[in-house]
Amino acid sequence: MKPKSMLFTIYGEYVRHYGSEIWVGSLTRLMGEFGLSEQAVRAAISRMLRQGWLESRKVGNRSYYSMSARGKKRLDEAAARIYKQGSDVWSGKWCIASYNIPEERREVRDQLRKELTWLGFGMLTTSTWISPNDLVDRVKEITEAHKITDHVEIFVAEHIGWSNPKRLVEKCWDIEQINAAYKEFIEVYQPQYESLVNKLKNNEEIPNSFCFVEKTKLVHEYRKFLFIDPDLPQELLPDVWMGREADQLFQNYYSLLHPGAVQFFEEVYETAPQK
Repeated sequence: MKPKSMLFTIYGEYVRHYGSEIWVGSLTRLMGEFGLSEQAVRAAISRMLRQGWLESRKVGNRSYYSMSARGKKRLDEAAARIYKQGSDVWSGKWCIASYNIPEERREVRDQLRKELTWLGFGMLTTSTWISPNDLVDRVKEITEAHKITDHVEIFVAEHIGWSNPKRLVEKCWDIEQINAAYKEFIEVYQPQYESLVNKLKNNEEIPNSFCFVEKTKLVHEYRKFLFIDPDLPQELLPDVWMGREADQLFQNYYSLLHPGAVQFFEEVYETAPQK
């Protein structure tokens, strides 16, 4: 469990709903529930500050940290995909990004690939990436931010041959691997969910700290699918798609853990002074 990744989960699942800022003492206490030392947490915070994900301010002898505008945008995107409510009918069009970035700017090229992967694009050829989702504005933002608009072209187009749409999907994404990952998620969390259901039926007391740890781990693990699942529309999914079952399990387990988890967070979280 990497401290930086867990910080994203804590901010995305809790802090963003409580003013987006948190005292470092509360943060280290929360992260300590997962066996992370104060030193490891502070080191991760420093890295995120350098990378532009976090912002800090000092009030007296206390340090408070909040997500930067860039960080908030990433959290909003993640939340929209994790807690999506249904999906629109696919238009049949593909968003295509094609680039030719010089070798001397390969670091920017590698970063663009990471950003496209995060958005759910699949690689059709080395420098041509596609998505069935309307992501034109996000690609424009990314290319403008990296100052590579002279090296990137963006299209919205129909695919007229020769692969059928599902075959095209198989060329650009490893659907079997994604399905296997969802299957593994279900195998791990289904027994945990059923165990909690039985405890609640037997009126067993469930500590808030338990709910906080388990819910945060649940979200942390499920968030990893944002990096491998392109969020394909229904029309392009295979007949056997474990993502549906995994999503339902996630929602069910989440709803049971959420009240206690929030109560524990509120016990630890201290309201930051007004700016």
